[in-house]
Amino acid sequence: MKDLKKEDIKQEVFDLYDDYAHNKLNRRQFVEKLSLYAVGGVTVSSLLSFMSPNYIDTLLVKPDDPTLDSDYITYESPKGGGTIKGLLSKPKDATILPGVIVVHENRGLNPYIEDVGRRTAKAGFISLAPDALTPLGGYPGNDDDGRAMQRKRDRNEMLEDFIAAYHYLKSHKDCNGTVGVVGFCFGGWISNMMAVKLPDLGAAVPYYGRQPEAEDAAKIKAPLLLQYGELDTRVNAGWPAFENVLKANDITYEAYIYPGVNHGFHNNTTPRYDKEAANLSWDRTIAFFKTHLKS
Repeated sequence: MKDLKKEDIKQEVFDLYDDYAHNKLNRRQFVEKLSLYAVGGVTVSSLLSFMSPNYIDTLLVKPDDPTLDSDYITYESPKGGGTIKGLLSKPKDATILPGVIVVHENRGLNPYIEDVGRRTAKAGFISLAPDALTPLGGYPGNDDDGRAMQRKRDRNEMLEDFIAAYHYLKSHKDCNGTVGVVGFCFGGWISNMMAVKLPDLGAAVPYYGRQPEAEDAAKIKAPLLLQYGELDTRVNAGWPAFENVLKANDITYEAYIYPGVNHGFHNNTTPRYDKEAANLSWDRTIAFFKTHLKS
């Protein structure tokens, strides 16, 4: 069996995975279509394994990192799912920090997003990474079941869960009251919508997130840092109209479209990951928060 490298994978396979990850294909359909690319010593099982997330070897900040205080908390979301669990992380012994809500993809609070929460804390913020699957029992331990569970929740109720997280963090004893948000995929849409709904949001950084409708986008007050992958044509289709609204309403924004990378390029657990684009985008994210979330 051939050892696969990212360079061996055709773009069509990444596009298929995107359809599968966003519930346009079920697992059976995904495997059937994947079989068309199982040639030259490459098997369907090896392709499936290669495209699936690896949460064991990819953590950048360990859960027990000695420089952090990182633990699960619960907070109330009366307009959303009730009591919600989240991972709260901050530099050890630090107080009075800017806050950042970290919003997961369409599969719950998996190890990658928890890791992003800790990375954010390592950069000098108090972060809260909620799990919108809490009302259904929480992230189930694998992304396939997580996606299926998240489809059972109303997205606007989940939005209320993250808005409630914002209010929880804003009033936390170790937060200075200035709070931003960063989110990925579904979390990118949530980040955009939090900017719509929260006029006092400090900053929003949506990664490859679906854009708000024009009427909603015009309400945004928070500065935006928008991160897109060039090959992510599904999400990028909505960017020109969104930019027109931002310009027409003098909304502060920066936007970057990273060349040659796919949707999910920041997620270092799958082969969609692009190290150069991920690192550059994250450096920009932290710099943006340090500029707009005053300490």
